[in-house]
Amino acid sequence: MNAPDTIPDIVPDIIIVGSGMGGATLAAALAPSGRRILIIEKGERLTPSAADRDPEEIFGRARFRPKETWLDGEGHPFNPGNYYYVGGNSKFYGAVLIRYRREDFSPQRHIGGTTPGWPIGYDELEPFYQQAETLFQVRGALGDDPTEPSHSGQYAYPPVPDEPAIADLRRRLGRVGLHPASLPLGVDIERWLAGGRTTWDAFPDTCGGKMDAETACLSKALAHPNVTLLTGCEARRLLASEDGRITGVEVEAGGEREVITAPLVVLAAGAVRSAALLLASADSRHPNGLANSSDQVGRNFMNHNCSAVLALNPLRRNPSVYQKTLLVNDFYLTGGPHGEPLGNIQLLGKITGPILAASSPLPRRLAHWIAARSIDLYAMSEDLPNPESRVSLKDGQIVLDWKRSNWEAHLALVARLKALLRKAGYPAVLSRAFDRRTPSHQCGTARMGADPRTSVVDSYGRSHDHGNLFVVDASVLPTSAAVNPALTVAALALRAARHITETEFQQ
Repeated sequence: MNAPDTIPDIVPDIIIVGSGMGGATLAAALAPSGRRILIIEKGERLTPSAADRDPEEIFGRARFRPKETWLDGEGHPFNPGNYYYVGGNSKFYGAVLIRYRREDFSPQRHIGGTTPGWPIGYDELEPFYQQAETLFQVRGALGDDPTEPSHSGQYAYPPVPDEPAIADLRRRLGRVGLHPASLPLGVDIERWLAGGRTTWDAFPDTCGGKMDAETACLSKALAHPNVTLLTGCEARRLLASEDGRITGVEVEAGGEREVITAPLVVLAAGAVRSAALLLASADSRHPNGLANSSDQVGRNFMNHNCSAVLALNPLRRNPSVYQKTLLVNDFYLTGGPHGEPLGNIQLLGKITGPILAASSPLPRRLAHWIAARSIDLYAMSEDLPNPESRVSLKDGQIVLDWKRSNWEAHLALVARLKALLRKAGYPAVLSRAFDRRTPSHQCGTARMGADPRTSVVDSYGRSHDHGNLFVVDASVLPTSAAVNPALTVAALALRAARHITETEFQQ
């Protein structure tokens, strides 16, 4: 169904709060059941505009960022890169759909500490990874990445081919002893480039070229008459009864507030927003917020340690349009002083002159000169869970006190990458760490676990405290690993959908 203009006069069987990667995937999986599903989305649909491919609008004027402020750990306000549109943050993502490695599900010793492991192993999630790759039409290839875990099937589509400058980079990386592999991507590359020959990361998808949550999943869910999408509707709080069941969601739409009830409620608003909603739902029986008897809601916020690395050879230009086609995982499982993991390396969408000028203090002429000759990479290291790294509320305002961890490993990864790029024929290599304003890989604030005393939900995303409440976004991730979390969120949502079908719909 199309989105109604006002709060609908229906009684849904399931309310899903959020239409991003977790919520949309769950809706697509549950839609064939015939159950009445209501998806609540704070934002509206993105519509085509001249700003879609305008780097000055996107990077200079922050056209699509929300008009809101959060507080950091010191009480300073900042504008977060947390998008509110149908499809959520995935409308702007790089569409890297890569599996966590098998080792990510077990405790690992890092330079900055040891990860706790997961209540499930890779083999339990593997069939759902395979299903998610099909759903999101992932393009990729097996065999080149030494860390690749076992797959029960092949990718349905071949990888996006390298443009000439990137094919040259792949050869050069191989010659210095690395194992570059094709990056698994959810992209209809022909459709994307037909909308304008432009780069990729942070550009909104209004042409259907990205396999984002709306394009790949929500459109399928809404093809069923039992699924309704309500846009411009913000969930304000959840309500719980004396016996601990969630009885309703208080929403605001068009200036009106109303409580919508359903036997089953699912949070999928993102790791920051889902945690904030649970905390905002405190009542006399749950003074610390709902689903929070463990005092873990909002804690263990993780967001990856990331840097942009620009490799330059003044004698070679890089005219690539879509360069985001390869990754390097040689340092994913080892590389530290005592064999500790360092992280993942992948290509960024091509940095252009306008993007670099809008994102740095460089003079415009110099920014254009550098961008025309740069190969642009993304170094990403694991951020470890820390209960003091957290989301909280202050007078109703979101406070995000992100405490970076494992930074030494990230510095080591960037140093190794720079040295190898110079050896590969790029004499000038620049790097810049990403700041705290963009929680694009946010996770961990309602982590899963077997013990209700130390976790918020079980391995299916069901709240330990409230039997009819699920969480299916990146909140539930016990660890951040060092790869993009989107595919793992989708796989977990598919696993939760099967569990809901077997346990809730068979009653």
